[in-house]
Amino acid sequence: MSKLKLIRCSTIPLSLNIFCKGLLEHLSQDYEVVALSSPGKDLDEVRIREGVRTIGVAMERKISLWRDLLSLLRLIAVFRRERPDVVHSMTPKAGLLCMLASKLTGVPVRIHTFTGLVFPTVSGWKQKILIATDRITCGCATHVIPEGEGVKNDLLKYGITSKPLQVLGYGNIRGIDLNYYRCDESIQGQAQEIRQRYDNAFIFLYVGRILDEKGIRELATAYKRFDEAHAHSRLLLVGPIDTQGGLDSETLSMILEHPHIEQIGFLPDVRAYYAASDCFVFPSYREGFPNVVIEAGAMSLPCIVTDINGSREIIQHNKTGLVVEVKNETALYEAMEYMYTHPIEAKQMSAQACTWVKEHYEQSYVWSCLETYYKQVIKEKMK
Repeated sequence: MSKLKLIRCSTIPLSLNIFCKGLLEHLSQDYEVVALSSPGKDLDEVRIREGVRTIGVAMERKISLWRDLLSLLRLIAVFRRERPDVVHSMTPKAGLLCMLASKLTGVPVRIHTFTGLVFPTVSGWKQKILIATDRITCGCATHVIPEGEGVKNDLLKYGITSKPLQVLGYGNIRGIDLNYYRCDESIQGQAQEIRQRYDNAFIFLYVGRILDEKGIRELATAYKRFDEAHAHSRLLLVGPIDTQGGLDSETLSMILEHPHIEQIGFLPDVRAYYAASDCFVFPSYREGFPNVVIEAGAMSLPCIVTDINGSREIIQHNKTGLVVEVKNETALYEAMEYMYTHPIEAKQMSAQACTWVKEHYEQSYVWSCLETYYKQVIKEKMK
């Protein structure tokens, strides 16, 4: 008996490479898995590492009517040729185009996962367009998965779809490999070298793209105030500067010129920095379900996050970390001050966060929830 064909889609190949690492190979035990995204070296890496066939279809992340139409026509041709049983998309543009194309070509099971929503944090015509496109995505999908309860609540609040919404497990689409995110001897050695490099200063760590909507302006400003009171500290920013991310020149200058702020750049392996740091700070304006907070929690690093979707589901205020108001520099500074002046309480919160992550987001559990969901919806649609 031949396997059912499953096509997993994202707009850019980096999303497949990061969020589906190991998953596609795992799913290949039961399905003929095909990975589809815009072409690129990350898609090649997925093909080699996961051992699955890949298809490159160029898709623009931003609105581009002519190019979007071309992408849609190419996707229709791909789905007609491939005749998949299941198409499962994530990321906004891939969701819109792949759900449209799969509906037009009669794919029986069409699933879209919302990993984060943009429209709740914008207004005016842009919000109207984003709401309309998300409604089209849901209208074409047979099943909709919100990555977490916060995303689910926003989909319901804005009336994006009337279809049943099911969060898988406790949320999060990737899960965490606890054998990887742990402090073994090698990681401890690298962490010690990092600490020595900064003269054993108190280290605040941020991991992610460096752009305005990640709260970088508030983080830099709050840290500057903290540094004036506690000179023996560092703020390490691990991630690339997004030149199109709307970061103002004053904040960018502060990041590049402040003697105690260091922009590390992108790193494929951040574990040593988690292990070397004293506090993780993630002041983002919006997320679906941030993996970096899960990673920091798994490595017992005390966390400060903003009160947004995903982050508030991982970190409970004063229990597994500190949760502060979005865009509030003073609240962020006070939380940083608390973590510095209350090391015992910070350690207790980080221990509870580690336990919470292990009990709710372990990778094999997250994958099993997805596999169960696939079997359920396939059985429903293919009776």
